Amino acid sequence: MITKPVLQKAVDKNIIETEQLEPLYQFLQNESAESETDNQEEPLKFIRSFGDVFITLGVILLAMSINRINFTAYEAVIPVVGFIAVAEWLVRVRRLALPGIAILIAVLFFVNNAIPSEYDTSTISGLAILGLTSLLFYLRYKMPFSLLPLSACLIAIAVIQIGVDVLKTPIIFAVFGLIVFVVAMWFDAQDTKRVSHMSDSAFWLHFLAAPLFVHGVMASMLISESSFFEIVNKEMMIFIFFACFFLLALLVDRRAMLVSTQLYVIYALTQLFQDRVSSTQDVMIYILMAIGLFVIYFGAYWYKTRQLIFGFMATSAIARYIPPLNSQDVK
Repeated sequence: MITKPVLQKAVDKNIIETEQLEPLYQFLQNESAESETDNQEEPLKFIRSFGDVFITLGVILLAMSINRINFTAYEAVIPVVGFIAVAEWLVRVRRLALPGIAILIAVLFFVNNAIPSEYDTSTISGLAILGLTSLLFYLRYKMPFSLLPLSACLIAIAVIQIGVDVLKTPIIFAVFGLIVFVVAMWFDAQDTKRVSHMSDSAFWLHFLAAPLFVHGVMASMLISESSFFEIVNKEMMIFIFFACFFLLALLVDRRAMLVSTQLYVIYALTQLFQDRVSSTQDVMIYILMAIGLFVIYFGAYWYKTRQLIFGFMATSAIARYIPPLNSQDVK
């Protein structure tokens, strides 16, 4: 991609006029973004190169080494300030997303250590402090990942405030998962071509919403003693649920929803079918084989399947709020 300094050199050599620099740069930026949208499958913008991984490793090692120091509660503010200074350089100036994620996690860890015992994370006040930290991080750096811990803190606060026993009423997870999903879709609807931080924000919200929703529904079905499941086959209901969940992920073009729930799917199906075959090991073999084939096929033919199933909706009202149903080359 042509950068602004390169265009400035062209201005210095009288190849283009000074007033042409900014419009030309914006044009190239838009063309590059559209090209990425047309040729990449749900691009992961939080990692650009191995250099990001290398820097992230350095942040992790730094956080681990600092944690070995016996800070008192209030002294833990020192590494918080230090990591924020690093964020100013790596996240605000250099726009490195993956190191930014590691920095935010480190900041939240040391903020948690700095919270006085009477305001620990088991209380609403402690969770509010962590949530506010994530919010400030988002407002300052526009880093989409910040919305994930912020949402998690808000959900935890709501559960405590309501006073619901989530072990006995797991459906509450599905309710909060649905709320987060709706918020994620709002972000997605603002950027259906997925070129800005809005869709990146939606990515992390989907990543949180999916396991919440799946766990809430699945746990409710597995522990339910309702007579309804004496009439309707429970295994069939679970297969129908996962089929509908997959179709939803396919429609909104978010494989992150499936990735973040795969471990739970494996666990739930193992618990469900372990009495139907000779051993738990056999269950795991069959389930892993099925999921492996599923991932391989839809990894290769995701967009072809999406267009085949939902292509008829390309001109419908809902198409305004989701990525184009015919923008990918079908291979």
